[in-house]
Amino acid sequence: MTKRNPTVGAIFAISGAILFGINASTSKLIIAAGLSASEVVLFRSAATSLFAFLVLSFTFRQGLKISKREWPKMLAFGIIGVALMQWAYSQAVSNLAVGIALLIEYTAIIWVPLTTWLLRRRGVNRLTWLGVGLVLAGLLVVSGLLNSQAIDPLGALYAFLAAAFLTYYFIAGKDILRERETMSTLAYSMLVSTAFWAVASGWWMHTTPLSDTVALLGRDAPKIPLWIALIWLAVMGSFVPMWLSYRAMHHLTPTAAGIASTSETIFAFGFGFLILGETFSSTQIIGGLLVLTGIVAAQISERQELTKERSTNDNH
Repeated sequence: MTKRNPTVGAIFAISGAILFGINASTSKLIIAAGLSASEVVLFRSAATSLFAFLVLSFTFRQGLKISKREWPKMLAFGIIGVALMQWAYSQAVSNLAVGIALLIEYTAIIWVPLTTWLLRRRGVNRLTWLGVGLVLAGLLVVSGLLNSQAIDPLGALYAFLAAAFLTYYFIAGKDILRERETMSTLAYSMLVSTAFWAVASGWWMHTTPLSDTVALLGRDAPKIPLWIALIWLAVMGSFVPMWLSYRAMHHLTPTAAGIASTSETIFAFGFGFLILGETFSSTQIIGGLLVLTGIVAAQISERQELTKERSTNDNH
């Protein structure tokens, strides 16, 4: 195992958030083209698992091995933290504006430290809580939620479910990654997700022709075949950002990984501006700065905790 490095972890997490920010709009357009949320998750899981196993086969064959004692944790993580989290997320963004869906989902950054404290009695310092507060305040402003007249209740329910599953994802994922290599964890957790949705999605009862088209860059953009959009979703919307997310958890605590990942919301709005021509108010820009400030505060806190941890270990 490589040593933990919070700065590297933050780079991984934010890089993944950039790609996830693009993926939020891509998934919404693909679902609008006819695929169900569960079919999208099935496709993403299968593609990511396939790519991860191929990489392992050529670079780290030892990672293909998994013991019987590891399967219970892997099954729980693959179903709850991956399969159900991605499904609830896809349902949320298909029923709500992307920013609002992500804002609700990322309330997980509150539940992660609270859950960690309740289960393990591990304290959370004030700087981390300051980061949490700044991120949530910033997301609230950026999403425009304060100006919204109504929110679809079903979409909000899915978003809160995504928050619960995301909380589990960060905590359980950190535990598994203490013992398993990143690519191996990605391969097997996505394999579990694939098996789950292969049974639960009912994909065999509903087919959408791959020759159908989707406007990948917005409603008025030139349309492309659905299969091209799915290739993008498989590689740059699933495999690469999921690997980055898993790799970030190796270097960061669950709380810090969650906070860094909230930058996905900012990127989702940013790509909306660059690609779809959506505009932002000055208050939303201020909100974005609050989020970035919160992320920086959390990373400073993470480095302080790591320094204390290393100092304690050295003394022993």
